[in-house]
Amino acid sequence: MKKDVDELEDELRPEYDFATMTGGVRGKYVERFRAGTNLVLLDPDIALAFPTDESVNEALRLLLQIAQRQQPNNWVGAD
Repeated sequence: MKKDVDELEDELRPEYDFATMTGGVRGKYVERFRAGTNLVLLDPDIALAFPTDESVNEALRLLLQIAQRQQPNNWVGAD
């Protein structure tokens, strides 16, 4: 059964009166967050094999090197 808004209890402490707080700026750090965030969720089995960001990056760099060696030189304009 849904409660009406009037029936909801306020769980915040009295000292957390946001109506009286001043100086806050919405989105102050959003650009910094977007610029420095690049998260990828690994499946649990992959996370066990690559427990650190360094190990993931090293494996991906090696994979890129292998992929580049496998590509034939058939670019448009190549002789």
